[in-house]
Amino acid sequence: MFWSDQNGNPKWQLQIENHLECWKQFNHYLNTARTKEFDAEAENQFLEVKSLIIQELEMILASIECSSPTKEEIHALISGAHSIRYLSEMNDGGLRTLENQWHKIYIAWQSLLGQLKMQQRNLDGQSAWSSLFGRKK
Repeated sequence: MFWSDQNGNPKWQLQIENHLECWKQFNHYLNTARTKEFDAEAENQFLEVKSLIIQELEMILASIECSSPTKEEIHALISGAHSIRYLSEMNDGGLRTLENQWHKIYIAWQSLLGQLKMQQRNLDGQSAWSSLFGRKK
């Protein structure tokens, strides 16, 4: 379940960090919609980012237990952002609502990542401590 990458970082850490990068890109497209300066390529990239968010979400949820953000919250936000054009036609209040939802989810992911890193640090500390006394993990 918690295998590591070539740098020794737990795989879940890399998955969540990649997922957070997609969330940052999603926010970039929310801002792009506000400026109304986008083209077909930006629309395609936005669709790709949304796809990656949903795919990575499933991979993360298959690897760890996560109560916040919920799958339903994420799906609702992604489903509500049909396209950049759709977002650009929303009123300012609607865009602010989406931005608030995005921010809530982004902060929840950051919180979860911090909690998992702390748990990993504690496990690594226990492993180092137990190795000093000859105990197995």
